[in-house]
Formats: sequence, C-alpha cells, structure tokens
Amino acid sequence: MKNRIVVRLPRGGKRRLKRAMRKTRDAGLRTRIQIVLLYETGWGAHRIAATLGCVPATAVRVVRRFQSLGEEGLLDGRRENGQMKVDEDLRQALAEMVVVSPEDHGWSRTNWTRELLARTLYRQTGVEVSVTTVARILQDLKARWGMARPIVICPWSKARKTRRLRAIRKIVDRLPARDVAFFEDEVDIHLNPRIGRDWMLPGQQKLILTPGQNRKRYLAGARAVRGNDLVFVSSDRKNSDLFLALLEKLRKHHPRARCIHLVLDNYGIHSSRRVQEFLREHGNLFRLHFLPPYCPEHNDIERLWREVHANVTRNHRCRTIEDLLRRVIWYLHREATRLRTSTPTRLKRVPSVPRAA
Repeated sequence: MKNRIVVRLPRGGKRRLKRAMRKTRDAGLRTRIQIVLLYETGWGAHRIAATLGCVPATAVRVVRRFQSLGEEGLLDGRRENGQMKVDEDLRQALAEMVVVSPEDHGWSRTNWTRELLARTLYRQTGVEVSVTTVARILQDLKARWGMARPIVICPWSKARKTRRLRAIRKIVDRLPARDVAFFEDEVDIHLNPRIGRDWMLPGQQKLILTPGQNRKRYLAGARAVRGNDLVFVSSDRKNSDLFLALLEKLRKHHPRARCIHLVLDNYGIHSSRRVQEFLREHGNLFRLHFLPPYCPEHNDIERLWREVHANVTRNHRCRTIEDLLRRVIWYLHREATRLRTSTPTRLKRVPSVPRAA
C-alpha cells in the first residue's frame, strides 16, 4: 500500500503561500498553491482533483515537486526556456497577413490556409510554428472563416463623393413637415437558390435540390429614411414599369405628402424617358437624389435585401418561383409591420474630408 502524502507547513510559509495565491495573475500558479494548501489540510489527491478540476496525477506531481524544491517548485518550470515563439510581434505579423491575399506575398493561391500562413510566417519572421499554433493564434485574434464581399470602386474622387453624400444627407435631415424620404432599390429573386453556410455534423453535407432551369422575379422597394415604413412591388421584368409601379404605390401610400424624396442608385430604369415623363406629369411630387456610382453601402435598403436572402432565398427548397415569391412577400409584409410599430432610427453621418485642391 502506497504511503499517504503528508504536507506540513510552518505558519509563516502558509501565510506566504496564501498571500501569493491572492496576488498572482497566473492561474496555473494559483492552482498549484491551492493543491499544496489542500494537502496541508489533510485532503487526498482524488478529492483535490475533483475540487480543482484537474487529474489526481497532477495533484501528486505538484506536491512531490513542492516537497523536493520547496516554494521554488511551484513556479512554472518553463520560465527559463527563453523567449516564447508566439509573442505580440508574431501575432501582429499574422494579423497583417490575414487582411490581405496570399498573392500579395508571392503565392499563386488566392485564399489562406493555416499551412500557408505558417510557411509565410517562417519566411517573414524566421519563426517556425505548427499549424495548430497558427490555429490558436487565429482564435486569439478572433479571426473567422467568412465569406468575402465583392465591391466596385467608385470612379469619383473622394471629395466629390463626400460632397454628394453630404448634400443628400442634408436634404433628408431637414425635411419639411409634409415631406417624406425613402431609400429605393431593386432586388432579383432567383429560383435557383443562393448557397450559403449552415451547421453540419462531421462527415455530412447538406444537399440543396436545385430546379436546374432558373426563373426570376424582381422586387422594387422603398424603405423610409427614418426606418419606420416600407413599400414594395413585384414584377416578372426589371424595367421602367417596375419602378413606375413603385412610384405610383408611394403616391397612393402618402396622398397628403407635399414631396416624396427618393435616395437611389444610377440604374437605367430610374432615369428612363418614361420615368421622366411620369415625374413631369406629377410636378414636384417626386424628387430623385442619385447616389455616387457603386456606393450600395450608403443605400440602407440594401440591408433589407441581405436579410431577405439570409432568411428566405438562401438554401431554399421551393419548387416554383411563385412559391418562393410568396415567401419573400410574406417576409416583407412582416418586416413592414415591424418597422411601422418601431421607433424611428437616427441617421448616420457622412464623415468629412479635406476640400480638393
């Protein structure tokens, strides 16, 4: 039968250990001191392990080291190993790599793998780390395996773009009492589902049945600048008729409005000949404020379309375009009801830039 481990601590040593346990920020050292103090009270390895969440062998190893080396044995034996590989410089180097493409570092691959990150770190810093270490650093950096978003650069200068955005914001910020303002845009609804991420068990992959031959429907929507109203129409063609139907619905939706302001992009149907004739026919009822080219992030209704895709069209299983469109319209009606009963939101400000020379 093995001898029971007995620890006897002088009063001064016990006070010193308790004081060190309170002051230390090292969780490992705190646990090792607790093991010794619990042994001193007469606890056994299994009871200590169950209380502290470790294994009995750990408790035995800690107390044996303490009996052999004293308080020095409670310190981390790796502290004399020299400088750690993973320091702030290495984390910063990895963070700078993740925000760019492997092509920027001379590789032919277009997206990063952990193996490629490890090789690039070694080439740049001379520090060799494993794939597991790279994964741990990525987790510390809160990096995620996400979907890239394609963008197009606005051809206007930064100063010109900012002036236009600030002019639009000034108009919608200072609307007269009988004026209303909306963000307007169109969205395509495809019968072939958008494929997106979903949770799956190991070794399994969800299958989405596609109809093969794609069919489309189109929606034009107007979301109030204050975020408390939504108007939309649908059609099987994306042309001037779709936009004119939305304008007519807005006119009937706000029969007492003195002026309806629309913030929208430069798509051709917004400025066609038929649209110009409609605007002249209704005098000053509608005012169109065109955003700079390729600036969807400044059109707030784009967020609504993203929610439509995330909640309805992504990975959908509808067999017909009519069924899918019914689901989309149901979702939009529910969103419209929510917006009309919610508190209006505050408008975002456009940052200022130095004047162009």
